[in-house]
Amino acid sequence: MYRRILLPAVVCLTIVGSAQAQNRRASFMGGGGPDRGKCTVEVVVDTAAEVEIRGDNANLRTIAGQPAQWRRFECTGPLPSNPAGFRFEGVDGRGRQSLFRDPRNGGAAVVRIEDTSGGAEGYTFDIMWGGGWDQGRPGPGPGDGRFDRGGDRGDGRYDRGGGRRQRFTTEQAVGVCETSIRQQAERRFRTSNINFGRAALDDNPGRQDWVLGRFDVRYRGREESYSYSCSVNFDSGNVRTAQIGSRVRR
Repeated sequence: MYRRILLPAVVCLTIVGSAQAQNRRASFMGGGGPDRGKCTVEVVVDTAAEVEIRGDNANLRTIAGQPAQWRRFECTGPLPSNPAGFRFEGVDGRGRQSLFRDPRNGGAAVVRIEDTSGGAEGYTFDIMWGGGWDQGRPGPGPGDGRFDRGGDRGDGRYDRGGGRRQRFTTEQAVGVCETSIRQQAERRFRTSNINFGRAALDDNPGRQDWVLGRFDVRYRGREESYSYSCSVNFDSGNVRTAQIGSRVRR
């Protein structure tokens, strides 16, 4: 009798355990190079999950809610160990995406996704490494809220006029965040008709390196407003993570 009861219970636990972690190998696409690369991940999450990426292998773990599901995992090449110029960017999804573990310490890249709204939601994010991915962006110039690259020492930290290195100001942080969010919004809404409103640093303890703001986008004959959040390294000027938030009701 006990064996008949115990066996279904063991089988049930095994099925649940396997549903909580799903492994996936990358599909390789064109682009990239020996010193730069990119991976795009798309998953469906209900409540909370983590994506761990090591090389060309990724593991999707459900932390809470219904089992998370894969949609795609595409890379230009395997994520190297200790990748130079590593960057994470949340692309789509209503909840919060954050870089939980940076692979530059010799481990895997881990991205945590938290969805506090009811039901499952699709999430997309990119990880990039190598400086080449920034070469296609417009170069900074006077008054655009970023440092003059004429003083770039090549280590990701910029000097004005080749002098000593300086920290980013709030205005400069807002500028690089808006650039990152604009790129995401143009891909998501397929329009360049995007206007940014006011933005400010998060005043909550421990989050003073976060920029919070909103933007208006006009597409398909209507106009909508969205919030966004963006974390900036004020020493280097690099965007750690940037993501579009929920729609703002007018």
